[in-house]
Amino acid sequence: MFRQIGAVTGMNFRSLPQRVSTSLVVVIGIAGVVAVLVSVLAMSTGLIQTMENTGREDRAIVMRNGSIAETSSALDRDSARLIVDGAGIKRDAQGEPILSAETMRILSLRKKEDDSEVNAILRGVGPKLQQLRPELKIVEGRMFQPAVTEIIVGKSAHAQFKGLNIGDVVTSRGANWTVVGIFETGGDAHESSLMTDAETLISIDKRGAFQSVTALLESPAAFQAFKDSLSSNPGLSVDVVREREYYQQQSKTLSTIISVIAYVVGGIMAVGAVFAALNTMYSAVSARLQEIATLRALGFGSTAMVMSVLAEALVLALIGGAIGALIAWLFFNGNTVSTSGGGMGQMVFELSVSPQLMILGIVWACIIGVLGGLFPAVRAARLPVAMALRAV
Repeated sequence: MFRQIGAVTGMNFRSLPQRVSTSLVVVIGIAGVVAVLVSVLAMSTGLIQTMENTGREDRAIVMRNGSIAETSSALDRDSARLIVDGAGIKRDAQGEPILSAETMRILSLRKKEDDSEVNAILRGVGPKLQQLRPELKIVEGRMFQPAVTEIIVGKSAHAQFKGLNIGDVVTSRGANWTVVGIFETGGDAHESSLMTDAETLISIDKRGAFQSVTALLESPAAFQAFKDSLSSNPGLSVDVVREREYYQQQSKTLSTIISVIAYVVGGIMAVGAVFAALNTMYSAVSARLQEIATLRALGFGSTAMVMSVLAEALVLALIGGAIGALIAWLFFNGNTVSTSGGGMGQMVFELSVSPQLMILGIVWACIIGVLGGLFPAVRAARLPVAMALRAV
C-alpha cells in the first residue's frame, strides 16, 4: 500500500508543471488567508507582550473599592495619607515610603500617520517617581519641575503623535504644557503616556482627588501584608492589586476582541480558500481520469488514490501557508501601531509575529488543504474504472 501511495503521489507531483495556473490559485489563496490571520493576531500578541512587560511583582496599585481601572477610581487626600502607613512599603534612606499618589487626565492629540485625533493619558505622578520606577530613564531633555506646567513624554507616544518634541506646547483645558523631556521604560505601557507633577495637575484642574496610589514593596512576598493592612483599616475602602496583574487584566478585553476579529475575518477568507482548493483538486482529478482508471485496472487500491490527492493538496497548502507566514513576518513584525486601550488611553505597541503565530498560520493552511482535497480524493477513489475509461 505504501509503495502504491508513493508511486501515485510521485506521478501527481510530476504532472504539476502542466497545472501551474490552477495550483497557484490554491497557493495564493491560502497565502492570503494566513497572512491576514497572522498579521491581525500579531496585534493581540504585541499588545499582550507590552502589557506583560509593564509592572513588577514588588509594586502594588491601590484604587477605590470596585474600580476596574485607574480612570474610574477616585481617592481623596485622607485615603492617600492612610495608604502611606501600609505594612510592607519600602522606604528610602530618609525613612520616607516610596510611593506615588497619581491622577490621570485625557489629552487630545493627533497621529503623525494620518492626522487623526486620539486620546492620550497625561499621568500626574508623585515626587518619588524615579525611586518608584527605576526603569524610567530620560533619553532626551530633562525631568519636569514641580509647580510648573512641564511634561515628559514616553518614547512610543513621541514616535506616534504630533506636537511632542522638546519645546512643543500641548494645550489642554486652558493650561499650556511644555514638553521638556522624553523617557523610556523598557517598552512597557507607560511609554504611551505623558507625565507631570500630580499636585500641579490637580491644582490646574481644581480637582482635589487622586485616582490611584502605586507603592514599591519591600519584596514581592510583602504584597499580602500590604493588602491586609489596608483592607483591615476602617478608614479605607480600597482594592489592592499587584501592578503586573493589573496591566495584564487591562489588556484582556482588547486582546480578546482583536483575536475574535482575526478569526472571523480569517474564517471567512478560509471558506473562500477551501472552495478554491476544491475547484482546483476536482479539476486535477478530472484531468487525470485516464491515469486513475488505468492505475485502478492495474490493481492500485482506492487508498492510494485518496492519499495521493490529499498529499498534493497538503503540499500546495503548506507552500501557501509558509509564504503567507513569511509575508506577515516580513511586512508586519516589529511595526509600531496604536489603538485605543480603554482606560489606558491610546496604546502604542509593536506588532509581534512570533514563531507560535507562524506555526498557527501553517496549521490553518493544512486544515484548508485537507478540507479542499478531501472530497476530490474520495471522488477519485470511488470512480468506477469502466466509467472513467468511458469519460476519457
